[in-house]
Amino acid sequence: MRKIFPVEFLKTFVSAGAMIVALSAAGGARADNLSDAMIGAYKTSGLLEQNRALLRATDESVAVAVARLRPIVDFALTASHRYSRGPTTFGFSDDDTNTLEAGVSLEWLLYDGGASKLSQLAAQETVLSTRQSLLDIEQQVLFSAVQAYVNVLLQQDTVRLRSNNLRLLREELRAAQDRFEVGEVTRTDVALAESRVAGARANLTQSQGDLLEAKATYVQVVGSPINVVAGQPPLPQRVVSLQSAEAVAMRNHPSLLARQHAVKAAEHTASSSEKNLGPSVRLRADAGHSINFDGGADSDTSGISLSLTQRLYGGGSLAAARRADIARLDAEKGALISTQRAVSQAVAAAYVSLEAARASLVSSVEQVRAAQVAFDGIREEATLGARTTLDVLQAEQELLNAQTARVQARANEALAAYQLLQAQGLLTAEHLGLAVEIYDPTLYYNLVKDAPAHISTRGKDLDRVMKALGRN
Repeated sequence: MRKIFPVEFLKTFVSAGAMIVALSAAGGARADNLSDAMIGAYKTSGLLEQNRALLRATDESVAVAVARLRPIVDFALTASHRYSRGPTTFGFSDDDTNTLEAGVSLEWLLYDGGASKLSQLAAQETVLSTRQSLLDIEQQVLFSAVQAYVNVLLQQDTVRLRSNNLRLLREELRAAQDRFEVGEVTRTDVALAESRVAGARANLTQSQGDLLEAKATYVQVVGSPINVVAGQPPLPQRVVSLQSAEAVAMRNHPSLLARQHAVKAAEHTASSSEKNLGPSVRLRADAGHSINFDGGADSDTSGISLSLTQRLYGGGSLAAARRADIARLDAEKGALISTQRAVSQAVAAAYVSLEAARASLVSSVEQVRAAQVAFDGIREEATLGARTTLDVLQAEQELLNAQTARVQARANEALAAYQLLQAQGLLTAEHLGLAVEIYDPTLYYNLVKDAPAHISTRGKDLDRVMKALGRN
């Protein structure tokens, strides 16, 4: 998919799936599907915007490192007044001097053993690490959209089941009252039916509240209210085995790749600290002009020097900084090992959860079928006097429990499937083919990696980009 920078003024929105849904629902309300939820979350997430801005700040660290290898030019303008009075051979003298001095100075680091270049490489690796961290945040945002959508769907199905349950129980209550009036059942049967109706009504109210809460969460995650739910989301392609899923995760998971780049950045930083113990060579040059306002002659000055410096003793601060950077490198290596194990464990847990959810769904479907047959049979037998009201109510409750378990198992399967996708590092807008502008972090980086000055053409382009980002 072509990547587009988010501050371009012309934006393209291509969504074949959304067009198909719109055409099929032309006569009524448009249905929201899972892709709509993820697209909304991707486009409106404040967390993504926050971390994109943090990535741009990290990009600038490369520019700062590049700038250390360039000459520094300063301009100074100094106006001074000096008065002096002192004894001379024939008395006292007064000297009143007013001058204006203008000067330009240049300082350029020519050699530091490669410490600055290593710092630049460390900054570049930190940028790559932060990009992967941004992808990990993207996965979290998209999975939150999956959770919000599936939860709305689950709560809607639950409300539908409980509404149907309440309807059936009211029918049983009316039947029990009719049979009580003709003496076929006792007052106890009627009371049992009334109790079940009251409980079903309370459960329906609770489910309706849960649905409202799920819709509010959806708005928080996606950024817009949900309309008609399109139905069960399509599940990702089934993985061949746990081993293949782990292999994909080890190659693609952004948190693991971020740690790998962090280790490389720490290696460059530790090497840079070691180079800082060596000598450095600097070129210095200056030129100035002084104007005397008291009748004295103007003067010009200029000079150039090349200096080699080597710190012989600094209280141990450089050695301490070097040891600290080595310790940070060891810490990053340890974090990499922990991340590898965490990724592997997350893949295994998601894979097992998905297999368990699929098995549970198969069992719950069979349970619903058997419970429906049992309920229909017991209800028919009750009309013939072979079953009591309590038998019918219990059969109806078992049917409701089986239907609820099926709905929950279906939701668990969808969540586990996308959680496995996230554990492999594949739950990204680009991999899913979402119809959104894919944020391209290289565009901003390419503008700043050479450290353009604010007066340059590229610097002015950057100012316009920053203004556009602020408006967004």
